[in-house]
Amino acid sequence: MSHYVYVPIGSAQHLLVLAMDPLSGALAVQHEVPLGKSPHAMCADFARKNVYIGLRQGEAYAIAAYAIDRQTGGLTLLGEVAVEGMPCYLATDCTGKFLLAAYYSAGLATVHAIGADGGLQEPAVCRYETETYAHFIATDPTNRYAFVPHVESANAIYQFDFDQTTGQLTANKRTPILACGAGEGPRHLVFHPTMDLVYADNEQGSSVTVYRFDSGQGTLAGMQTVSTLPAEGCEGNSNAQIHMHPSGKSLYVSNRGHDSIAMFAIDAETGLLTSLGQQPGEEVPRAFAIDPDGDFLYSGADASNFLRTFRVGEDGRLEPQGAPFDLGGTAGWVYPLVLA
Repeated sequence: MSHYVYVPIGSAQHLLVLAMDPLSGALAVQHEVPLGKSPHAMCADFARKNVYIGLRQGEAYAIAAYAIDRQTGGLTLLGEVAVEGMPCYLATDCTGKFLLAAYYSAGLATVHAIGADGGLQEPAVCRYETETYAHFIATDPTNRYAFVPHVESANAIYQFDFDQTTGQLTANKRTPILACGAGEGPRHLVFHPTMDLVYADNEQGSSVTVYRFDSGQGTLAGMQTVSTLPAEGCEGNSNAQIHMHPSGKSLYVSNRGHDSIAMFAIDAETGLLTSLGQQPGEEVPRAFAIDPDGDFLYSGADASNFLRTFRVGEDGRLEPQGAPFDLGGTAGWVYPLVLA
C-alpha cells in the first residue's frame, strides 16, 4: 500500500490514516493515531518523511512533529513545540529546513527550524506580527519569497522576502502589503506549476482572484476575479480552501453556505479561469484535497462527519465516486500522500 489520506478529527482528538485504493478511490481505516489534543491544520515535508499538526488543548497550543512509516503510513511522535495561538495553516519551505505557520487570531507568522530527525527546534527562528486574520503562509517555488493573506477587515496579502538559510521573513521593500479588492478577503493561495501565476480564494467575496507573480520582485498583481457561485448567488456564503489539479489544468474552491465545490478550467496559455459550475458536497465543506495522482478529490465538512470522494474528469469536472465515508467526526484537514 502506498496511497493514504490523513484526516485529523478535531472532535475526537485523533488522526485517521486512511488507506486509499488508487484505482477506485475507496478508503479504509489503516491507523487511528491518538493525539490527546484537538488537531486542525497539518502539512508534510516535500520528502514525505514527516508531518506537522497544529494542536489545541484549552488555551494551550502546540505544533507536533511525526515521522511517517513509509511502509504502513503510520505516524510516530517526534515531539511538540508550544506556540502562542492555534496555527490555521502550516507549510514547510522548499528545502525542508523550516516550518512556517500562520495564526488567525494572533495575527502572527512564525518560522521554526526543523532538526535532522524531523522534529521542530525551539525557540522559533522568526516571529513576525502582521495583523489579525492571517490565514495562510507559504514560500513560492523559488523559496525566495513568502506570502500571508489576511481575510475580513484586514483584506490584504503580506509579501515577504524569505531567507532560506536563516528562516527569516523580511517585509518585501517593493510592496510589503498588497491591498485587495473591497470585500474580497483573500484566504488561501496556490501557485501554478508552470506559469508565474498565483490564485487566491476570497473568503468574504466568494470569488477567486488570479495574480501575476513577478518572480524577480516577489510581488503579486491582480489579473482576474471570478465568482465561485452560480449566477443566482448564495447569501451568507464564504470560501474556505483552494486547490489546483497537479496538471495545472483545473482549480477548485469550497463554498460554505452554498455547500459545494466550485470548479474552474485554467486556460493553458493565459492561466485565466472559466467556471465549470459547482459540485454539491456535504454541509459546510471546508477542508478538501486532491490526491497527488490527480484522479480523486476528497472533501470533508464542518457540519458533517462524512468524507466525500469525487473522481476528477478529463475536463476537470467532479463526479461523485462511491458512498460517503463516515469519519466518526468532522475533518479538521484532508491530506493525501503517496509514499511509494
